[in-house]
Amino acid sequence: METSVIASSFRHIISGLSKRLRKTVSSVDNLSLSEFSTLSYLYHEQALSATELAKLIMVKLQSMSELLIRLQGLGIIEKTPSDVDKRKSLISLTAKGRQIVEHTRYERDEWLTQAIDGTLSEAEKKTLQDALGVMTKVMDFKHTL
Repeated sequence: METSVIASSFRHIISGLSKRLRKTVSSVDNLSLSEFSTLSYLYHEQALSATELAKLIMVKLQSMSELLIRLQGLGIIEKTPSDVDKRKSLISLTAKGRQIVEHTRYERDEWLTQAIDGTLSEAEKKTLQDALGVMTKVMDFKHTL
């Protein structure tokens, strides 16, 4: 099979699986994809500036500022002055925000566990397990267009 066909199929599957996982999560029904992506970055990075988040999420700083105001109003994030530059704030998750991310991860893992157990044979599970390393290599590829 041609590499471009594999790439297209792989993208389609990843996209579909991602959409499916988003639909299975009940705890973030009222959050946009950008809002939840922001929470995910904060969960992994602990604290980031609005500028850093805007770059990661690939939105304009003004859009990120509006998004952060909403999340702060929901009690999901908090802003603290930067130790390095008092004019800037660092954004981090509140306990409520951390709980939302963890619950969402649990729901997604549960759905995937049921999907894998409900559709794959033991041999297919082994194939999927073996493919995880290969998929990780693709995910970690650093070249940009």
